[in-house]
Amino acid sequence: MLTRKQIELLELIHTRVQADGVPPSFDEMKDALNLRSKSGIHRLITALEERGFIRRLAHRARAIEVLKLPEAMATPRFSPTVVDGDLPDTPASQPAPRPRVSYDIEVAQAMSLPVMGRIAAGTPIEALAQVSHTVAVPGSMLSGRGQHYALEVKGDSMIEAGINDGDIVVIREQTTADNGDIVVALVEGHEATLKRFRRQKGMIALEAANPAYETRILRDDQVEVQGRLVGLIRSY
Repeated sequence: MLTRKQIELLELIHTRVQADGVPPSFDEMKDALNLRSKSGIHRLITALEERGFIRRLAHRARAIEVLKLPEAMATPRFSPTVVDGDLPDTPASQPAPRPRVSYDIEVAQAMSLPVMGRIAAGTPIEALAQVSHTVAVPGSMLSGRGQHYALEVKGDSMIEAGINDGDIVVIREQTTADNGDIVVALVEGHEATLKRFRRQKGMIALEAANPAYETRILRDDQVEVQGRLVGLIRSY
């Protein structure tokens, strides 16, 4: 299972190798993923290598071989909006590199959204970015234009905000948040959690809605907002 950043980096490497025969430089990777330092790229590449998706070739500069692609990239199940530009023409026998799976919502009728794995409402777990299934979402639940996706809640830390274990939350992709927003937060690049967002004296507070869980206080550079809660679906 890969994090969203790992998926984005693997997609970037795969696309560049297909187009140019060589992967991007670490600086290009850092800029493309909007990271502050190349150390974050080193961690992502190490994680991809440990999971068997890439292989670094010894004694060769910029030598990275893509060994496999996750199902969300290799086997298209949707017709998503291409976030970073149109894909190049690809022979029918060769699968095209996948963009991030996200949808531009413009209609008020029910839409099918990808469920991108689980999000922790409790102790943070490794972020998931692989499509497990889809869910039908009323158009009225979606907050205007933009990309949306869904996540299954794991844990009870947001129970007093009406969010239970097993619920499906609908998330609008965005990188900023206002105080009091319930957000998907990526902590230190690899832990994903659903919490209430607040800025406190130059720090970020991720607040639970359950007294059994403590508020986490983190530096600004340790928290990356991935989206804001806009809806919830519950099965009985």
